[in-house]
Amino acid sequence: MGIKIITDSNCDLSENFLVENHIQIIPFTFQLNGNTYTDDFGKALSYKDFYDAIRKGGMPTTAQITAYTFENVFREIVLKGESVIYIGFSSALSGTFDSSVLARKTVLEEFPTADISVIDSRSASVGQGLLVSSASMLLKQGKSKQEIVDWIEENKLKVNQWFTIDSLEHLKRGGRISATNAALGYLLSVKPILNIINDGSLNVVTKARGRRKSIMTLFDEYKTRIINPENQVVYISHGDCLEDAEYLESLILSELKPKEIVINMLGPVIGSHTGPGVLLVVFIGNER
Repeated sequence: MGIKIITDSNCDLSENFLVENHIQIIPFTFQLNGNTYTDDFGKALSYKDFYDAIRKGGMPTTAQITAYTFENVFREIVLKGESVIYIGFSSALSGTFDSSVLARKTVLEEFPTADISVIDSRSASVGQGLLVSSASMLLKQGKSKQEIVDWIEENKLKVNQWFTIDSLEHLKRGGRISATNAALGYLLSVKPILNIINDGSLNVVTKARGRRKSIMTLFDEYKTRIINPENQVVYISHGDCLEDAEYLESLILSELKPKEIVINMLGPVIGSHTGPGVLLVVFIGNER
């Protein structure tokens, strides 16, 4: 029986990587300036145009993936005689994972012998993507479905996701953080430093005075927390601030050099709630 790895478009991995590794994507949708778009790797609306629209005052919103959508995907794969591993967006940040749980229950009622695992990544963006890429690597190594699921469950709370943003206003508006935490972002040139904690929610950790200092703080967290960097792929994701991403890359390469660094642009699922200028570094540590 074959194994199909599925995730959603929040994973922020490149389309080329997903296609080459036969990973199926379930897209989110988002709304901006009166239009509804599918999160399709920037085909319907380029990432650059998306962030430019926000800079001009656009206020995007996202919609969770429905249980009905998951049902159709799971059913199609089950009918092919394949097992399913779905690795989803943190349940603390979206109702999408709960939709996948409901869909699994429905499909199992129809096909009691179906083999469907749904995993709450407790992560977002390339934090989720790191787990997806790891699952793909384990599959290529010939690991069984249960071995892959066990590895993800054992390691998902070791995925470190540290990021800085220009303003907390978007996160406050979307209900992802409290108004009290958002007040930090209004102080002079303070740039908040956030991470994702064990329950999969966002946490404002500290604040840095100025953009360069905030990037240095991300680097410091990387240096302090990463384990066995020579064996790791480190992800840097950015909200249309490539120069800052490359600066962070140069800092990382100046000291604890990982096996590989992948830089990509953060898509509209998370970008709708962070705005332009978000910078994220993701790696595995001993703990979050």
